[in-house]
Amino acid sequence: MRYAVTTFGCRVNQADSLQLEAELRGRGAVRATVEEADVVVVNTCSVTASADQGTRQTLRRVARLNPEAQLLATGCYATRASTEIEALPGAPLVVPNDEKHTIAARVIGEPDSTTADRYGDGAGACGAPVTPGLVGRVAFMLRVQTGCDQPCAYCVIPTTRGRGRSLALSHVGRAVNHAAQGGFHEIVLTGVHLGSFGRDLEPASSLIKLLQFLDRHPSNVRYRISSLEPMDCPPALIDLVASSGRFVPHFHLPLQHASDRILRRMRRPYTLAQYAETVDRIRHLLPDAAIGSDLIAGYPGESEDDAQRTLDYVAGSPLTYLHVFPYSARPSTEAAALSGRVAGPMIRARAKRLRVVGGQLAAAFRQRQIGREREAIALDAEGLVLTDNYLKVRVLAGVKPNSLLRVCIDSAEPLTGVVS
Repeated sequence: MRYAVTTFGCRVNQADSLQLEAELRGRGAVRATVEEADVVVVNTCSVTASADQGTRQTLRRVARLNPEAQLLATGCYATRASTEIEALPGAPLVVPNDEKHTIAARVIGEPDSTTADRYGDGAGACGAPVTPGLVGRVAFMLRVQTGCDQPCAYCVIPTTRGRGRSLALSHVGRAVNHAAQGGFHEIVLTGVHLGSFGRDLEPASSLIKLLQFLDRHPSNVRYRISSLEPMDCPPALIDLVASSGRFVPHFHLPLQHASDRILRRMRRPYTLAQYAETVDRIRHLLPDAAIGSDLIAGYPGESEDDAQRTLDYVAGSPLTYLHVFPYSARPSTEAAALSGRVAGPMIRARAKRLRVVGGQLAAAFRQRQIGREREAIALDAEGLVLTDNYLKVRVLAGVKPNSLLRVCIDSAEPLTGVVS
């Protein structure tokens, strides 16, 4: 059987798709283009209205290009609005998030017992070995947690992912072994609410205990921590990353807004001062770390003064890149019913200003890296590498994909380097 998987959205979805491909391959399936596949799976996102629109466009395109294919939709949009999805051309079969791990069995059947290796609730069977580059990635995306018990006023994801659930440490260890044996050098730890890891386990665990466990793991893989809520990034965690040598110097801490008044309306459980203290500690201990953030522009009730507060803080902050989202009302969320809606043109203008500042922060960070030697992993054979501090640097072609290198950065614009 030939299959194709298209993925929208976050790293959790990317990890889920990676796992699905392993399960399909473990049952003898072969990757193909959308036009040639017998089964096409679209793993959807519903964070914004544009994500919903992108999913609909993709499903229509698949139905047009390959009307004979079995078409499945899963992920957050499919879970939230199954009726909308099922009414699209091709009548996609909707598989909700909590049944995502059954897709391979649905379309092919159970695997041979020698390839089944289940390592966690909802994580699916390990299936055939996944090797770097086989599914377009040199990093292994490992979902150690899913679901969220701390919903923000604007976010629909808790209703599409359910309560927080974590993999047991023993299951995480098996997954790391699986990745290391497959030849991966980097594992990206991801979750819907990663910082809540372990709270649901018996006995209870925590993210810091997970990181300590991974720090002691006998493999030689390095770890990259994906998006982490500011209140879940205590000093002990920063100190571990700074001292371990197993965790790359890269943090992504969504701020969402620099006005405490708007943060309260968002139901975000921290203040700007607390956020600033966290990122300042990271910069102090890890001077060359990448520190990214998410920001929402035009949230209901946002005044011009609120918007300026965010611009002012970000411009003087140690952040190195920004993901800016124009506010998008999500169905059935608290924010969708709030007063003080900001006009669309104003939302877009404020988002544009934030992106300009984000570009300036990224350019300044690249400039500071000139002359620095960084550990990097080769993304392809054309000379594109990713540094430990999250910079895509062009070096001379001829490097072997997935190889670990030392790269000295010699130019910021364009971002280039020399293999040491």
